Amino acid sequence: MNWITNYVRPRINSIFSRREVPENLWTKCDACGTMLFHRELSDNQNVCTSCGHHMSITPRARFKALFDGGIFTEVAVPEPLADPLQFRDQKKYPERMKAAQKSTGERDAMLVAAGEIGRTPIVAAAQDFSFMGGSMGMYVGNAIIAAAEEAVKLKRPLILFSAAGGARMQEGILSLMQMPRSTVAIQMLKEAGLPYIVVLTHPTTGGVTASYAMLGDVQIAEPGALICFAGPRVIEQTIREKLPEGFQRAEYLLDHGMLDRVTPRTKLREELITITRMLLRQTPAVWGDLPAPDAAPAAPASKT
Repeated sequence: MNWITNYVRPRINSIFSRREVPENLWTKCDACGTMLFHRELSDNQNVCTSCGHHMSITPRARFKALFDGGIFTEVAVPEPLADPLQFRDQKKYPERMKAAQKSTGERDAMLVAAGEIGRTPIVAAAQDFSFMGGSMGMYVGNAIIAAAEEAVKLKRPLILFSAAGGARMQEGILSLMQMPRSTVAIQMLKEAGLPYIVVLTHPTTGGVTASYAMLGDVQIAEPGALICFAGPRVIEQTIREKLPEGFQRAEYLLDHGMLDRVTPRTKLREELITITRMLLRQTPAVWGDLPAPDAAPAAPASKT
């Protein structure tokens, strides 16, 4: 056997024929199974171009699509105690936090920002479901208070995007205390006469639904979003009955008067601009940001 022919040549061929192809170029839609090119999916705000299924989106990607030119300024949020209860299950709470921070690149489950939409200044807050299920802990409570205080200080509306599995177990009663804290923060907005708009995304459940997520002046949801306190499976096991089709989904809640609108993500920015300016009693936005047309030239004087 010739070792050059049998070993060296195949080895050299494999090195030069190897192609470095990233593994994340394609994403499979959870609903219809269509393979979507990552750039096409990103340009459509993580909405399937085949069936319209709304996939999860990070707060930064959402804000990039929401604010004019994708430009916004982060609002500082006070840091809470790192591990107030010294909680430990299979892992220590600080270890879980470090893992979530590393995977998402965020400090916690909510991002607060200020900027303009359609030349209308606003403050916005968005939850990140990929950060420990978007769970509501002390940081989230601090974030909502910081967002409300910033909105009151700047006299701007607050738009909040909710996405959470409920309260954060590792913070126990301190997590549940964020429900009344956030409610008081929203009351600050109402007393200042400022609009508070909530966009409920998939999923919004538990203590989040029982507090700030259902206190908006206008309640909007993305299509197909699960919105509830206790999940459908828990309810079915409790009452031992089959629930109606689409129970606790956005469209079901709209039909039963719990929501004002169900709006696709790709049309949400325009709708938020219209609603915000309406609540502020401002003139409608000029789409395309074009200058006002010049006044018509005066008609020439007739000769006598």
